[in-house]
Formats: sequence, structure tokens, C-alpha cells
Amino acid sequence: MKIRILCGRKEVELKKTRDYDGTFQTIKTRHKRLLIGIINECFHKHYPMDSVVELLPARSPLVSEGENGEAEIEDRESDCVLKIGADYYLIEVQSNDAENMAIRIAEYTFIFARDIAQGDQGHVRLKIPHYTVIYIKPTKETPRYTRITYAFPDGWEITCSERNVFLSDLSKEEIIEKKLYAYIPFYIARYEMELSTEKNYQKALEDLAFFRDKMVELHQTKELTGEELTDLGSFVNTIVVHITDGNDVEKEATSIMGGTVYETESERLRRVGREEGMEQGIERGDELRLIKQVCRKLQKSKSVEQIADELEEEEARIQVLCDVARDFAPEYDERKILAAVMQLESV
Repeated sequence: MKIRILCGRKEVELKKTRDYDGTFQTIKTRHKRLLIGIINECFHKHYPMDSVVELLPARSPLVSEGENGEAEIEDRESDCVLKIGADYYLIEVQSNDAENMAIRIAEYTFIFARDIAQGDQGHVRLKIPHYTVIYIKPTKETPRYTRITYAFPDGWEITCSERNVFLSDLSKEEIIEKKLYAYIPFYIARYEMELSTEKNYQKALEDLAFFRDKMVELHQTKELTGEELTDLGSFVNTIVVHITDGNDVEKEATSIMGGTVYETESERLRRVGREEGMEQGIERGDELRLIKQVCRKLQKSKSVEQIADELEEEEARIQVLCDVARDFAPEYDERKILAAVMQLESV
């Protein structure tokens, strides 16, 4: 779907696709640890970043009456349901406004409460999860809160109210300071107009460079793993490509994060590794072989000096490989290590 707006005399089409949702779903499944920062900020929690995050099924059936009076079963699927400790959380991500969002949240929370309900023949206790709606591109009409009021036959009412998240409210500095790393790929959406029209987009490029440098620093201080660093950069470029749609700004913008990436870097490297005969593939193959050798020696608890001497490589080079490889211990996935090394070398 595309939305037509007017910019001066030029008609501009801003896309509404599933790129934003797809990126969030990938973060959820591959890097669920990064959701802890969102939970802490939204619900005033203080979970450590190494807390256990349990992803729960987000799809459940809802029975309704069809046109012919027969029962119909429809699937209802929220974006994310997770559990930390004894608490449950429901996160919905919206790129734009949705008129029926409150009804959807009411359905999602009730279905979830039904699925985990405890009781017997004469009594049931429904536990409603915490919930929030994250709006990537809010408008003046976007509600600040999502409220659900339960009205009972005796006149008693209970209202659940949770504050929505407007990403446009958050500065780039706040995203880093509050450990809201999962928001990094979506930050650039606030510059959709500038990037799509190729006008006044320099600030967008500066902010991309800010996040690139901060992510590298976070990796160096062990706040981000090598795989998180690599994939976050790829997710940023996925959103940039979605916005620029092949215009002249795309190459300049994606190069900041290390080149145009349409799939995650780890996926791309697996594909490139199968493309034999290409010079770039050969160079990466040599690097991959060196990484494999380094990993085997790290597993034997050898020092950087010993490894450099035995492999006849410069100690500085081996130090870099060892620093990155340790993030992937004890499995030492060589291809993921290679992806992280390339990301560091591209900045």
C-alpha cells in the first residue's frame, strides 16, 4: 500500500508495507534479549539485560458466529507476547495509525488471558498482561494511551490504561542511554520524507553515522554481541532501502552501515560462501580459514601471542579476531565471527 502526499508541487508516495513488521519479528526471534530495554522503559521495570526472556505463542483461535449462525474459528495474532520472571507482556508494533487498535488489543489480551487461565468448573481467574503499542510513525491523531474498559452487568467498570510509545519522541541519545537498542532500525523512519524526496536529508545521514559509531562502542564494551551488532546494521539498511526505494540517496545512506544489505549479514555471508569463483568469495574464504584456525587455538586456551606466532600472522590482526571470536564462545560460529569482523572493518 502507498499513501500519496504533496510535497511542494511534487506528489510523493510513502509506502506502507510489512518491512517494519518483518524487521521487528526478526529482532524478536533472533535477538529477544534486546526487548528487555523496551520492557524496562515502558513498564518501569529494572530487569538486567541478561534476564531470561521466554517468547510465548502469539497466535490463538477466536470463535465467533458466522453469517449462517454456525461457529467460525478465526486466528488472532499479536506481534509479540513474552514472559520475564512471573510477568507477561504484549507488544504491538504499528508503522501507522490503526482505527481499531484498541479493539485488537482488547482481543489479544483477552485471548492470552483465556489461554493461561486457571480455575475450575465454577471459577476462573483471568490474568491480563501488560501491553503497549509502539508507533513508528505517529501522527497528530495517534492516541497517547490505549484504554480498555470492562463494563459488568451490575454497573461496575474497570479500565486498563497503558501509554503508547511514539518513537518520534525519543532522541538518538535516549535510545542509547536507555538501552532501547531494538528501536535503532526504526529511528530513521522519522526522515522518510527527506530520504524519499532526496531533499534536506543530511541530518538523517548524520544520525545514521551516530548509531553506527555507538553500536561499535557498545560492542567493544560488551553491551552488544558481535551478532547483534551485525544484524542491527543490516536491519537499519533494510528500512533505509524500503524508504529510498532505489533513489540516488540509497547508496550513500546504506554505505554508512556497511553497504546495501537486503538480508541479514549472517544470511548473506552463507549465500556468498556458496558462490565459488568470485574474487570476493575467495578473499572471504581465506579470512574464514584464518578465523577457523584462531577459534581452534582459542578452544585450547592459547594466548594471542602464541596464536600469532604459530600462524605467522601479525599480533594486532590476531588480537582483533580473538576479541570478536570471544563474543561467540563457546560455539565459535566462524561465519558469524566473519560477519562481525567485516562490520567492524567497514566503519
